Amino acid sequence: MIISKNVSSTGHAWSQRLQSQLSQTTILWGDKIADFAQRWKLLPFIMGFLLGRALILEDLTPFVVPYFIVMYFLKRDCLVACTISLIAGAFSNTVPLGLQSLLSVVVAFIACRLTEKMRRKDFSLTPFVVLVSVFASHLLFDVLTNQVNTYNLIMVAVEAALSFILTLIFVQSLSIIHLAKPYEPLKNEEIVSMVILLASLMTGTVGWTVEGISMEHVLSRYLLLLFAFTGGGTIGAAVGVVTGLILSLANVNALQQINLLAFSGLLAGLLKEGGKLGVSGGLLIGTSILAIYGGGQNTVYQSLIETTLSILLFLLTPAALWKRVSRFIPGTPENLQSHQEYMRRVRDVTAGKIQQFSELFTQLSRSFAQTAEKEVSEEKVDLFLSRVTEFSCQKCWKKEQCWERETEATYDAMRKMIETVYETGSLPAAQIPRDWERKCVKTEKVTTLIEQEYKRHLTYVELKKQVQESRKLVADQLSGVSRVMSDFAKEIQREGIELSFQEKQVTKALEGLGLSVRRVDIHSLEEGKVDIEISQPTCYGRDECAKIVAPMLTEILGENIVVKERHCEAYKDGHCTMCLASAKAFEIDIGVAGAAKDGKLLSGDSFKTMDLGNGRMALAISDGMGNGERAYLESQSALDILQQLLKSGMDEKLSIKTVNSILTLRSTDEMFATVDLALIDLQTAHTRFIKIGSTPSFIKRGSDVITVTANNLPVGILEEIEVDVVSRTLKPGDLLIMMSDGIYEAPRHIENRQMWMKRLISELDTENPQEVADLLLEKVIRQHAGEIVDDMTVLVARIDRFMPQWSAIHVKGMERLERPRIVS
Repeated sequence: MIISKNVSSTGHAWSQRLQSQLSQTTILWGDKIADFAQRWKLLPFIMGFLLGRALILEDLTPFVVPYFIVMYFLKRDCLVACTISLIAGAFSNTVPLGLQSLLSVVVAFIACRLTEKMRRKDFSLTPFVVLVSVFASHLLFDVLTNQVNTYNLIMVAVEAALSFILTLIFVQSLSIIHLAKPYEPLKNEEIVSMVILLASLMTGTVGWTVEGISMEHVLSRYLLLLFAFTGGGTIGAAVGVVTGLILSLANVNALQQINLLAFSGLLAGLLKEGGKLGVSGGLLIGTSILAIYGGGQNTVYQSLIETTLSILLFLLTPAALWKRVSRFIPGTPENLQSHQEYMRRVRDVTAGKIQQFSELFTQLSRSFAQTAEKEVSEEKVDLFLSRVTEFSCQKCWKKEQCWERETEATYDAMRKMIETVYETGSLPAAQIPRDWERKCVKTEKVTTLIEQEYKRHLTYVELKKQVQESRKLVADQLSGVSRVMSDFAKEIQREGIELSFQEKQVTKALEGLGLSVRRVDIHSLEEGKVDIEISQPTCYGRDECAKIVAPMLTEILGENIVVKERHCEAYKDGHCTMCLASAKAFEIDIGVAGAAKDGKLLSGDSFKTMDLGNGRMALAISDGMGNGERAYLESQSALDILQQLLKSGMDEKLSIKTVNSILTLRSTDEMFATVDLALIDLQTAHTRFIKIGSTPSFIKRGSDVITVTANNLPVGILEEIEVDVVSRTLKPGDLLIMMSDGIYEAPRHIENRQMWMKRLISELDTENPQEVADLLLEKVIRQHAGEIVDDMTVLVARIDRFMPQWSAIHVKGMERLERPRIVS
């Protein structure tokens, strides 16, 4: 047993080394041949020649016109080479067939030109153009050669019908050759169309023999090897059937080729894991078995030589060729890699565009943030003086004496008065210089103008301050948007890693537990950010995702995994989809209780619990000004906007400022709302509190009650607000209690409400958050003999360490998944 394993591994290693050497040898000259063929249009020329001499039922040439017309609309720069090769191929059979094909090409060209003049250049009319062209040209040829009879008319109709069908096939297959995108896998019908085209080309080699060796047999088996190696057993068998069928139509004596090629293609594809040598061995075994079964010694010998030649041709095939074929076959590594390269390019372009917008917003933010430099005091004084003297000194009869003869003294005196106004806010008579009163004949008017100009200056300064504050707010918002877009671009641009190996490991582990798995998609294996999607048959309510799948992943990943989402029977066939993610270190249990003023249905208080992603949870209470519907709409609007801003990734301070500016600018009425926000990091339990006009929050830790306060005005009052952030670290078992002013300020007769509330909380015997919320609300209402004097809301959150419901499941022989260093 040990010896056989060693022999197997040694043979596999030798096979791999031989394949590597062959690939390196052939790839060097393979690329040169491909470049030469593309430059001289050898591919269209060779295809045209083979299709021109290809015959069906020994007399029909249904390939000429479809190929010519499809190339006319698809690749017109190759039309001359295609036409020459088609006619040359037809003449290589017989002269009458050559003349008939020439006439068909001429008629087809005229039909194409007429179609273009009718402004119908699309492919939808191409099959009908082919049908009419073939029927008309062949009928005309029979009339010119006096061969019109019933049999020939039937054959003309059959050939026209075959040409119609082949046109539909050539439209697909030739488009794949000339226009296909490598990242798009071929559909089943496109693969069949491609195989029919290749088999049609091989019919052009019917009759070519070298020392009794048939070229169509060699090429058909080579084609079989190529597709079996790239697509596996299913593709190999399908190619064998289609190729054998087409060849049998060209040569009735080749009917047994259908069985031979189908069986050999299946066997070769099943041995795909053995590489080129494995596929070649499968073909050799398959053809030998059927050759022995269906013929004598000469037949076996001839089949063996044909198979050997096809294998040699296959082994000498450049790696670039079969890799190019593999790119179009669904499920192949080359197709997957091509698709990933395309997605990477799309991702890079998208990230680049987003980064450009981020830089644009950054530049706009800098533009708004740039404020004009403060004017020099001398310039301020000169401007102030010019406005005062314009209405006082300009028309005074002593202007020449004051401003020309005694300029410096006049300027100094007025400057002192202006400085006095700036310092005291007014200019009393006692502060006016004596020299000024003695010289100036309009002292009272000048002082009045100075005071009026100072008031106007104060108004200007206030307006300028508001404009600067608005500019700063816009700059901050643009900067915040820029940061969000930049982070998003970096997230998109992160290089992904192929995780198919880990996906196979997970599938193997699940199947080892007896589960049937349809698909496993691993989006991320980064620690703390695991994201896995699994599809499997429905468990009919047995909760296998939480009881089996998540515990098994917990074991092989080494961290707690939970079911984030589940879609039971998401597919029509009864399959379910589950999304599994990393569990957070802490979990939160929420309790809420509230009542509207006077027992009404609608409260002016609103609350939200928000999962912001990345392991962050937000708890918020907002109290709108007043009561009723209007207060509710204001508080709910504030929280809705805040939720969207926080979820987009914007900083909490900037989010609060943005909400404030929106509420300030949105309504001309005096309307504001308080915001009490707590942001909890579920990995560390670190909590950031932002309180805008709200009441204190409390943390109940055992018998201790900790107060969290901050002094900020409600949003919607001032255009610019200062946001203070208070940080605390919660511990397992802590109760975080947030409340609106209706709860906190309910006891009117108590002076120290904070001490009263702390005593009330400390006396609670329960640790259940919902019970705590209900009891607090009940006790406050009882303080007023059952009267609800204001809108009341209390939000309680208990934080605990995460404890999985089910223990990890150990799978025998299953090692832990290896985490890539970089995971998208």
